[in-house]
Amino acid sequence: MNGLLVGRSAELAKLVRVLGSAAEGMAGVALVGGDAGIGKSRLVTELVSQAREQGFNVLVGQCAELGDALPYLPLADALRGAEPAVREAAAAHPMLGQLLPGRESAPSTGLTQQRLFGSLLGLLADVQPVLFVIEDLHWADRSTRDLLVFLSRMVQNERVCVAGTYRTDDIHRRHPLRSVLAELKRLPTVTNVDLGPLGSGEISDYVTTMGEVGAHDLRLIVSRADGNPFYAEELFAAMAEGDSLPDGLASLLMSRVEVLSEAGQRVLRAAAVAGRRVEDDLLREVSGLPLAEFEEAVREIVSRGLLKIKGNGYTFRHALLQEAVYTDLLPGERTRLHGAFARLLTSPAELAHHHLAGHDLAGALAASAEAGREAERLGAPAEAHSHYDQALSLWERVPDAAELTGESRSELAFRSAVMAADSGDNHRAIIQLRALPPTSEVSERLAYYLYETDDQPNAIAAAERAVESADDQAALARALATYARTLLWSPRHREVEGLTTRALEIARAAGARDAEVGALVTLATYVELQGDVARARELLEAASAESTGDLAMDLRARFQNARIHYEQGLMDQAAEATDDGIRMAFDTGLKWSTYGTDLRFLRFLIHYVAGEWDQAEAVAAGFGARVGTVPEAILSSFALFIEVGRGLPAVESRLSRLRPFWSDDLAAYMSRGLAAEHALWNGDPAAALEHVHAVLAPMEQGHSGILRPAAIGLWALAELGTTEGADELRALARLAVDSGPPGERGYLGPEGLAWAARAEAEWHRVHGRLSVELWREVVSAFDFGFVYEAARARWRLAEALLAAGDREAAQAEWDLAREVAGKLRAAPLEAALLEFGRRARFGGVCAGDGGLTGREVEVLRLVAEGLTNREIAERLFIAQKTVSVHVSNILGKLEVSTRTQAAAAARRQGLLT
Repeated sequence: MNGLLVGRSAELAKLVRVLGSAAEGMAGVALVGGDAGIGKSRLVTELVSQAREQGFNVLVGQCAELGDALPYLPLADALRGAEPAVREAAAAHPMLGQLLPGRESAPSTGLTQQRLFGSLLGLLADVQPVLFVIEDLHWADRSTRDLLVFLSRMVQNERVCVAGTYRTDDIHRRHPLRSVLAELKRLPTVTNVDLGPLGSGEISDYVTTMGEVGAHDLRLIVSRADGNPFYAEELFAAMAEGDSLPDGLASLLMSRVEVLSEAGQRVLRAAAVAGRRVEDDLLREVSGLPLAEFEEAVREIVSRGLLKIKGNGYTFRHALLQEAVYTDLLPGERTRLHGAFARLLTSPAELAHHHLAGHDLAGALAASAEAGREAERLGAPAEAHSHYDQALSLWERVPDAAELTGESRSELAFRSAVMAADSGDNHRAIIQLRALPPTSEVSERLAYYLYETDDQPNAIAAAERAVESADDQAALARALATYARTLLWSPRHREVEGLTTRALEIARAAGARDAEVGALVTLATYVELQGDVARARELLEAASAESTGDLAMDLRARFQNARIHYEQGLMDQAAEATDDGIRMAFDTGLKWSTYGTDLRFLRFLIHYVAGEWDQAEAVAAGFGARVGTVPEAILSSFALFIEVGRGLPAVESRLSRLRPFWSDDLAAYMSRGLAAEHALWNGDPAAALEHVHAVLAPMEQGHSGILRPAAIGLWALAELGTTEGADELRALARLAVDSGPPGERGYLGPEGLAWAARAEAEWHRVHGRLSVELWREVVSAFDFGFVYEAARARWRLAEALLAAGDREAAQAEWDLAREVAGKLRAAPLEAALLEFGRRARFGGVCAGDGGLTGREVEVLRLVAEGLTNREIAERLFIAQKTVSVHVSNILGKLEVSTRTQAAAAARRQGLLT
């Protein structure tokens, strides 16, 4: 067959567009679906060819029909077949290096799967532009499916293209890929390509590319092929060999096998048992043929196009052929061949598969237990759970099971439950743990998982049993730490301090660092809620001082330590603590884990508050705008702090993508809260007030998060010139200051107190009173280190001072605010200050800079040099559209109509010096 691509120009064009977008820095995922033999692999092969021509690195991996036996098989396949430079880059990531031949699995330190996913994302970034192809997703293991979802959500601005193929005729209602496909197809990064049957004319054209064929035979092939290229190829081959054409594809495929010699059929049957691919040495051993006869048989099979040479082994030309040969095997023949493979293989997962198919239950039990342990080390908890469950299902049918597996049934079942939880199935873990003898270890994990599923009463009861049944000090320390955690948000929260104090004493004596850190974090949270923030900070610093060997625990401690410093306005210490956590996340491949993401977000906020807006904007660039899930929408919304503050054109686009997620309270709080400020900067206080009311509606009264939107709502009322609703907003703000956990006053950090002060000052402004004293308090409150908000408060303080007749002091505050706005390139604030300065007739408004913002002066100087908008964009690392907006503003402010006139005016006013 010549392999020409016929009748797929539209589908190929869709794939090429995804590839082209990836080449330009807009990552994408393409899913190619269609019936078996419809041409999915051929289409993707063409995409691979074009990617290589464009300079892409290419990774191609294939799933195998072994269920969940082999975790990450297509990833390992892709890495092993990659170019040397890519393999070398992969080896630099330990979690990926263990998938390469000859590498040992590293001991687990927790979050293994997240580390592997993060490492792959890092590798793709290292070797971009890159195309990663995963063939036959309908056979993908659970971890590979999870990996595909992760990549589809995470890739945004990288030069990365992911393509996957799957059989639509295999995706029945309960197929595990079905729900994954439904989820992926909703994501904005994903393009779906459906391959239907070729038309009669296209099939006719395709057949004629294979060789000479008579008109009668051509019509027969076209009518029988039913638009399926692979079926057409087999029909053509059968005719070319002079065979009659049997009914059905399976019969047709077997008619081509039956013309082989006896030795050829023997080898092909053995290959079918191996799966889609088999190594040469292994196939020769299982076939049992002498070397010369084996080689002659393989040569015959390859010459007829039934097997293809790949590396040191062979693959079936198409999975349908392998399935047809395997299905045709006699039961005893199939069992004997699986047994032969089991005697020669060393991979526990493959051994388990062949032992089970060969009815060797003892071998399947031992291999399944070992395969589970290996999957656990690789970071494939779903497959580990599946292997452990397989071993447990065989346990009662195999004598001396504990000796074969190296552990008791209870120990194996406990491992299975933990892996179920690690794969996200807490419900399954809880069921399995409840069926086990209630040892302290079992009860402690049960309490932990019940707490994670919000079943607090049963979590507390399980934790109590864990404490009562502990038979060593380390187990008791862990049980006490978990017990305290379950009580933290319950009516019995006052017991937390005593329990954690006891847990700390025992943990330190027993050297159980993980239990010690868990107790420290819980105790810190408790005393912080009681208002003893200084002690909470000391406890979290102690929790972060050393590693526990449990990455989840270590990152949790570092995040909480950074958070509490940030919330107390200790920006330098917060930055140091956050950077420490981020380094750990990056070094361990956990950049995109929950705490890795939280730490990067916190670093963004620290940059933002400290006035390091260029660094904040660089971090925000990683908060993708193309969102498809609520967590992605929440993360994306944080970029609005900078985009709204700087008045960037990206605001409208990001808000339009976030709007579908406003039904989620947190996504709405973040994005609509900042949308309100954006509306105010653009002269639409009514829209701003609508956003504020929408944000406040679902919030619990007394929540400290009410303070900022309440203050912004009062700003909007002042702009509208109405007092209606002002008292209600101030009352909400005051309740947030005076309230806290039920029956107790909570702690408000410097930022919360500053927003409370601003709400009070804004309330007076709504009623026409510009209070110098109140606005000084706001400035002082934000001067803990919140550079931008202090400047915004100085704007209002300047207005109040001017209204009070203190012109000199007003100009001084205005100058300070304008200096900060210029340094931050906070264009909306700069524009508001300039407008106020013009009305106030402050000195320096019209002279010197022509009323231009700092960024506009930068652009003007480059315009005067004769640079185009594109060249200016490249020089300043901003979008070309943004440059166009700046140029339009410059022409308007300088009252000129051309770039040449603008340059001349700039020279006259001394703006180019």
